[in-house]
Amino acid sequence: MNDILLVKNLIYEIRGYKVMLDSDLANLYEVPTHRLNEAVKRNITRFPLNFMFQLSKEEYENLISQNAISKKGRGGRRFLPYVFTEQGVAMLSSVLNSEKAIQINIQIMNTFVQMRQWAIENKDLSRRLNELENYFIEHCKDYKSDIKEIYEAIDLLMDRTKPTQIGFIKQNKD
Repeated sequence: MNDILLVKNLIYEIRGYKVMLDSDLANLYEVPTHRLNEAVKRNITRFPLNFMFQLSKEEYENLISQNAISKKGRGGRRFLPYVFTEQGVAMLSSVLNSEKAIQINIQIMNTFVQMRQWAIENKDLSRRLNELENYFIEHCKDYKSDIKEIYEAIDLLMDRTKPTQIGFIKQNKD
């Protein structure tokens, strides 16, 4: 059976950081979550607060209530999850020290880079469209219906520039 996981869908924004849950990372690395966290705790000096932090109860409940993650069956987690920033994910490959961890980290890092690049490109496009809008408002007051058609075309263009898929596919072998 093939499980298709897009890394992009496993990245959340918490406390102003883009982060991944310990359980999602453990699943990608194919190790139990508690083993991943044990490796981190043995090397805790490599993980300052801007690399990894534990969610508060409220943050964790917000993730669950927004259907970002689901409650685990039969008792759920005993401890609040840890989350890892992009730098923390990069550091994980050094503490897990396996070929699988290295390969998964490369894919995750590529996803973070693609997401950042997409945000930068769209920020510039948005700024340029605002400049264009202001120009039309100032110089083309007599052509409001033409401007409306232009805005509709721009909106259509903006929808087509959204990324269709960023991430990678993980295949489990049964």
